Order: sequence, then structure tokens, then C-alpha cells
Amino acid sequence: MWFKQISFYPLNKNKLPDLETLAVKLAEAQFAPCSGLDWFSEGFSSPVSFSPESVFPADYTWRVTLKKEEKVLPAGVIRDILDERVAEIQNTEARNVGRKEKQELKEQITDDLLPRSFTRSSQTQAVFDIKHGYLFVNNASATKAENMLTKLREALGGLEAGLPHTKQSPGSLMTGWLLQGAAEGGFELDSDCELKGTGDVAPVVKVSKQDLTADEVVQHVKNGKTVTQLGLVWREQIAFVLTQDFTLKRIRYLDVLQEEAEGHGDDAASMAFASQILMTESLSTMLEELAGYLGGWQD
Repeated sequence: MWFKQISFYPLNKNKLPDLETLAVKLAEAQFAPCSGLDWFSEGFSSPVSFSPESVFPADYTWRVTLKKEEKVLPAGVIRDILDERVAEIQNTEARNVGRKEKQELKEQITDDLLPRSFTRSSQTQAVFDIKHGYLFVNNASATKAENMLTKLREALGGLEAGLPHTKQSPGSLMTGWLLQGAAEGGFELDSDCELKGTGDVAPVVKVSKQDLTADEVVQHVKNGKTVTQLGLVWREQIAFVLTQDFTLKRIRYLDVLQEEAEGHGDDAASMAFASQILMTESLSTMLEELAGYLGGWQD
């Protein structure tokens, strides 16, 4: 259950619900399949396959899952049926079909087809770290991460969580590290970055699988570009790409963490329990160290 991309929110640790309350509230907001003329349905479901519970706790970490089901009704299907209806009216009634009538026909066709349409489902997972005070959402999309936060707030009647703000911006720190040719503390430069220039049509340079200390890479910064994404490795445990929006992408958990998780057992429950704790502890510790280089968290 290793999250591969992350948006995160600092939490007010003193105002978090207890585990029992969280489980009850999410069960009350449980997912139910689409019905009738509903285009989609969204609610919380079990985060693990081996338990029906709405929360999977592992020590001080609690995992939850938001499930969404959407009906799929291809526009081409509606258009073909609409064309047939319009042609039938024109032939049998010898008159043209106006725009307003076409729109009414389209809505009727959609309502007729919707109960018989296909559905597709998706899931977004999140983990509460109640020791360090973070909510990790397994998605780097701001829209999907904010949706998870919104649904949690609706289910719980409120949740004190905010966007991660630091005194120095991630972009400024990343640009400085690339310019000096090295990161600091437990961080090392990896082999990927993205730089952006200025102006109405700002140039973007993407560097992949390359030595980031090379002159041709550093020269981009000297020419006025700023770093918007930077590949980093933390303490030989986690490799990831940090973005200027403070999301983590393309996360890889290196062998030392994977092997430690496997040492706790090979059944699904043991692996899920161990990996959840190891992942969350590592991410929280890493973010605390990173925030230190960014001047600390701001309210």
C-alpha cells in the first residue's frame, strides 16, 4: 500500500476525532452504487480487501478510502439516437426540428439511457498520521486531494486541515540546491528536474536521467530559470520528485523500507500493517526535515 504520489495537509492534532468516531462517521457516509438517473455516486469504502471496516488502523496511522462510481454514456451514442429521432420526425411529420426541441429530445434520450449505461469506479486513499499531524492523500492532483478533504469534513462535521505553507517556497529552495550543485542534510539530488523561465510564454526545460550538477543544467538557473520540479533522494529510503506546489510525485520506496516491511510477515494483513506504518513514519519524518530547510511551517 505504498503511495506513489502525494498531496498532504498539516492537521490540528488536538482536534482530531478518535478512531471509533472516525469509523462510525465514515460508515454513515458509506459508498452506495449509482441508481436511477444519478450520474455518479461517492462515499467511503473499506480501504483493505481483507476487512469490511471503514478505517484500517495501524498504530498511530489510519487509512481510509473514498470510492466514486460514474456512469459512462458516450456522446456519440446519444448523438446517433438523436439524429434518428430527428430524421423520423422530419419524415413522418414533414417539418423541421428546431434547436429547443432537439435539446428536449436529447435530454429525454439521456434519461432513457442513463439507467442502462455502463459504470466505472475509482478510489482515492488517504492516511491520517495522528502522531505527527498530517493527512496524506494518494494523489498529486489538487482537485482530487481537495475532494477527499471536503468529503472527510462533510462526514466528520469538520476537520482542521490546511495547505502546507512554509516561510520559504519549495521553488526557491529547489532552485538554490540546483545552483549550488547539492542538496542539504539527508537529501541528495537525483537525476530529474524541470525548470521554467519568465514571460508571457515562459520556456520550460525538462531534464531526465541526467547529472543535475552538469554545467548545461546549472546554466539554466544562471540564465534566470527557476526550478519547478526536482528529483531528490532522502536518506537512501525514498526517491521522489518535489514540486513547487509542495506535492510529491513518482515516489519510490527503496529496498531498505521494502525489506523491513517484508520482515513483519508475508500475509496481506501483516504486510498492510507494516507498510502503512513505515511509509507514514518515513514521509512525516522526511517532511519535517524538509520543512526545516524551508524555514518551518506557517499557519
